[in-house]
Amino acid sequence: MGRISSAERRRNEEAIRVAMDRLLKGDLPPGGSCDLKTLATEAGATRTAFYPKKNRDGTTRPGPYQHLAEEFQQRLRTLREAGKVVDPRIAQTERLKAKVAELKERLAQRDETVAELTTFKELAVSRLAAQHDEIVRLREQAAALGNVRRLPAAGTPMRGWAACSLAARSRTCATSRLSRRPPLVTRRAGHARRYSLSVESPTPAPVPVGRRIGVFAA
Repeated sequence: MGRISSAERRRNEEAIRVAMDRLLKGDLPPGGSCDLKTLATEAGATRTAFYPKKNRDGTTRPGPYQHLAEEFQQRLRTLREAGKVVDPRIAQTERLKAKVAELKERLAQRDETVAELTTFKELAVSRLAAQHDEIVRLREQAAALGNVRRLPAAGTPMRGWAACSLAARSRTCATSRLSRRPPLVTRRAGHARRYSLSVESPTPAPVPVGRRIGVFAA
């Protein structure tokens, strides 16, 4: 970069400050960012003018517009500390970082849940296998003894000895209920008659009047 006149230097500094104010207000060009590269492009200056120069003897000297670069970075740092995001891409980056952290936390919770469910599944399978083995053992033991009968399913009509046993029990209960009923007493033509109902003697048995056992003539 050759030497420039003081007037041209002032014009360049003014253009840099205008571009600086525009970028710090958030007015960014398409594809640009709030950095020194975009600042140099918007001001029409070279980016190397913002950095120190090296002399032939190895020493360094400040760049022609290095003080403006330092001013730009200081103002940008102040805005960020105040919570003002100039570059929308920086805000987007921060949102993406927060989203990534949230997804990592959810992934860790899911892995923990999967581990718990896997442990529960293994325990349930082992218990089912133990119950199956016990059922098989009991069936084999019952088959070896030979004195265990399988009950009929619900709604299946009973046959054979089971049906006969149920009919016998029904007749016994009916006989017991009839035998517990009190005798019937009728009065006809000066005679008292007592009828005893039972299954074995359905015909009424006459009782003489002279034998007054619990029955009195009128």
